[in-house]
This record gives sequence, structure tokens and C-alpha cells, in this order.
Amino acid sequence: MDHPDFRVKGKIFASLGSPEKGWGMVKFTPEQQQEFMKAKPGTFMPAAGAWGVRGATHVLLKSVDRATLRKVLLAAWRNTAPTKMVVELGPEK
Repeated sequence: MDHPDFRVKGKIFASLGSPEKGWGMVKFTPEQQQEFMKAKPGTFMPAAGAWGVRGATHVLLKSVDRATLRKVLLAAWRNTAPTKMVVELGPEK
């Protein structure tokens, strides 16, 4: 694949350059995916195939503000991290 990725305990929760330069990918739940696509059409789109159906979501980086990107990355991290780590981090803000 040859693009940078971000991991927690060896599991990918986000990557850059997917599907191409200028885009990223985050691991959402299908419900989160729908919420973000509805809130910011054109910025978020499902990945192809079964990955997208399960919540893998592409993010057009130039279209997302810093606060939203932070929220997106934190959600993807929480979706992927072990429960113990999520509990230690505390509730979402």
C-alpha cells in the first residue's frame, strides 16, 4: 500500500494517501460514517466495497477543519483501541 498509517496496539485506525494523495482514511462505525457524511458532504465518503460498508471512510483533507479532524481521529482511535485504553482516556468531550 505504501502510505503512512496510524496505529494503536498494532491496529490501523487512520491512514494518509488513501485512496490517493490529499485524502485520508479513518475507521468509523457505519453510524459515525453516516453522521459525518451528512454533516459534511463531499468531505467524507465510504471506502470501496465491504470496508466502506463496515465504516472505513475517506476524508478529503483540504475540506476538513482542524477541530473536526481532531474529533474524527479521536473517534477512529476509540473505535480501534482496546477497551482498557479507551476507559483510561475517559469520556468523549
